[in-house]
Amino acid sequence: MSTAAREIPKAYDPKQVEDKWYARWLEAGVFTANPNSTKPAYSIVIPPPNVTGVLTMGHVLNNTLQDILARRKRMQGYEVLWLPGTDHAGIATQTVVEKTLRKQGVMRHRDELGREKFLEKVWEWKEKHGGIIIQQLKKLGCSCDWSRERFTMDEGYSRAVLTAFVALYRKGLIYRGKRMVNWDPVGRTALSDEEVIMTPTKGHLWHIRYPLADGSGHVVVATTRPETMLGDEAVAVHPDDERYRQWVGKKVRLPLRNKEIPIIADAAVDPKFGTGCVKVTPAHDPADYEMALRYNLPFTVVIGFDGAMTAEAGEDYAGLDRFECREAVVEDLQEQGLLEKVEDYEHNVGYSERTHVPIEPMLSEQWFLRYPQVERSLAAVETGEIRFYPERWVKTYAHWMRNLRDWCISRQLWWGHRIPVWYRGDEVYCGLEPPAGDGWVQDPDVLDTWFSSWLWPFATMDEATRNKFYPTTDLVTGPDIIFFWVARMIMAGYEFTGQKPFHNVYFTGIIRDAQGRKMSKSLGNSPDPLDLIAKYGADGLRFGLMLIAPQGQDILFDEKRCEVGRNFMNKLWNAARFIRLQHQQAGSRARTSLNAHDRRVLAEMNDAIEKVSAALDQYKFNEAARELYDFVWSDFCDWYIEASKVSPNLEVLDEVLRVILRLLHPFAPFITEELWDGEGSIQFAPWPEPRAVEAPERAATDALYELVSAGRQLRNDHVSDPKRKVQFVIKPDRHADFFRSEIPFLTALWNAEKVTVDDRYQPSGVTPSAVTSAGTVLLVGAVDPAAERNKLNAQLVEVRQQIEATEAKLANPNFLQKAAPIAVQRERDKLARLQEQQQRLAELLRALG
Repeated sequence: MSTAAREIPKAYDPKQVEDKWYARWLEAGVFTANPNSTKPAYSIVIPPPNVTGVLTMGHVLNNTLQDILARRKRMQGYEVLWLPGTDHAGIATQTVVEKTLRKQGVMRHRDELGREKFLEKVWEWKEKHGGIIIQQLKKLGCSCDWSRERFTMDEGYSRAVLTAFVALYRKGLIYRGKRMVNWDPVGRTALSDEEVIMTPTKGHLWHIRYPLADGSGHVVVATTRPETMLGDEAVAVHPDDERYRQWVGKKVRLPLRNKEIPIIADAAVDPKFGTGCVKVTPAHDPADYEMALRYNLPFTVVIGFDGAMTAEAGEDYAGLDRFECREAVVEDLQEQGLLEKVEDYEHNVGYSERTHVPIEPMLSEQWFLRYPQVERSLAAVETGEIRFYPERWVKTYAHWMRNLRDWCISRQLWWGHRIPVWYRGDEVYCGLEPPAGDGWVQDPDVLDTWFSSWLWPFATMDEATRNKFYPTTDLVTGPDIIFFWVARMIMAGYEFTGQKPFHNVYFTGIIRDAQGRKMSKSLGNSPDPLDLIAKYGADGLRFGLMLIAPQGQDILFDEKRCEVGRNFMNKLWNAARFIRLQHQQAGSRARTSLNAHDRRVLAEMNDAIEKVSAALDQYKFNEAARELYDFVWSDFCDWYIEASKVSPNLEVLDEVLRVILRLLHPFAPFITEELWDGEGSIQFAPWPEPRAVEAPERAATDALYELVSAGRQLRNDHVSDPKRKVQFVIKPDRHADFFRSEIPFLTALWNAEKVTVDDRYQPSGVTPSAVTSAGTVLLVGAVDPAAERNKLNAQLVEVRQQIEATEAKLANPNFLQKAAPIAVQRERDKLARLQEQQQRLAELLRALG
């Protein structure tokens, strides 16, 4: 249907458009990829959100970027597969279900139900709640191939995970051993190093006296964790520390436990920490563990897997929570005169990424993986075989790859892929199916969730799909999981398929609030995306976010940007509606020949096509969005639409609108589909290419538009009634004939009674003027000096008040210390703008006398 014939409502209502079109797209199967297609392939796999998850602003950013890539490639003639799915999220899901069942009174601990019954409850929860985020992604407009939606606990995917384990086990890359691991006492499971968040924490440094066993004195040991001293097996000093060299080889009596332990010398001790004399607790500290191996010290476990003190801690402390025990130990040391002093001390403490509690270094029997394909995976990124955007993340990736530690892949959970290993006495069997015979018992642990998701780019596809779409083209993800996921997927791709898993990786920034804080539920600074969609429309949210999403940089989110996105959609809607009305009303006023405005807008259209295309090719999404915004709002709506009100060219109006809709479609799929008047869905309309156009009179039209802006500013500054007709005179320095030909255009845009072009005009009285590059524009006979002075004085007072408030904010040490640098700079820029405004107002007042 042509734009001329379509009925476009007066106001744009996203609610009437978005659900309608998404249902039609699904019904028509336009997102479904065809592996038998002869088109070139483009593929991207969604970073699978947790099945427990709901849509966050991070999801909105990540999936909007992916949708832009996928939709543009469809328009460029590719067969597109955007493969969606969810992750079973072992720790997160099990924790949620356990809490739910406890609230319902079904159980106090999962052991009461037993493994099979508990897993039934988890599956029930997953079927009821697990699809929420998928429906929310559809609300955002994501063009995923939902027919291929995968879940990491699907039967086929699970078999791929177990097959990978068996293959690596048989190659000798997976082994079981007792090591120091990061233990989550709430989740009751081991964690990999990457799942531990080091967090600056204010605590204390306790200085404790350890009496020498011979009664000749004492040494002072400094520690941040006095509760672990109950498991001390030595005191250590640096071998070159002159202060303690005489004591090495002697023994001290361990306070509260009354047992003798040696003083040893080890180069791992930092003589600058505390007193330079440290306690050695082999079972509860990674560095102490290594020291114990060197000195053959015993391992005394005083903190259990539940975070409570064990019997080894002594009868006075057994059963206490570790932090309760800390208080009891400090109190007892004080009573016995063994606590020399306490200092405030800030240090990094490892917290569980999932349960947000301090982890406990713990000796535990776990399964580990020696990473495969390390050198090949490192070289692939460093040589550009796999491209990172922004490129700076290559160094971060390379540093991690060169300092790998074996990956602890076992978790003490029930929800997940159970390790395919069985035991019978001293016999061990690893395979996809249980071993024959009686007496075999399967390992109770499950695999780390990341052990399943590292296979995501290929394990999600059947053979036909892999043949067409693997390796995938792009991956869009956050830099916070470059180690968890990206690096591991690259290694898995080379190990199991012999190919890289993707060609390009685009790393998004982190969304922060206006103060520079990372958005989180605990801070209450993260808006609900569905509320934003309801308020601004999905297109408004998407486009507004893209405008502030520079490549790989953190994003300071402000809801006003969503308002900018919504206003842009309204502007586009009104432009399309104007064009429809022109088709109905223009009649004899419609032209087919090209004038200066036509040639100008067609040239700007070509520039926009080239710049938007180049920006998207380089993953510079915000530059593409900004270019679109400027072209549509300024070149098309503010200038060309206004010129068309004087003398419209319907062919040019239609052509430019169709190009705008196609360029904008990846960013704003709903409104562009609603306004599209071409054949079929806009999703498959060809991506625009620049075309040959007549050279525009760019210098003349630039001068004309500069004149218009100057005249508008004069009117705004000096005429209080916007409806009042006024007169303008132009004293041209150049382009006089062109300006005379554009008097109807100038009259309309200035809402003028009369516009005159006169290079000899001499003003009299108070005649405001503005000098431009092509001449001077004057506002004639419109100013009441007294009223103008009153208005300008009122504006000056308001501006000075804003300057004082901004200066006070910038003088506040708390703001300067706590706010993000970008937030501080924004206030400085604001102050500069206000000071410029104050200066302009003062100059206008001086001109009025």
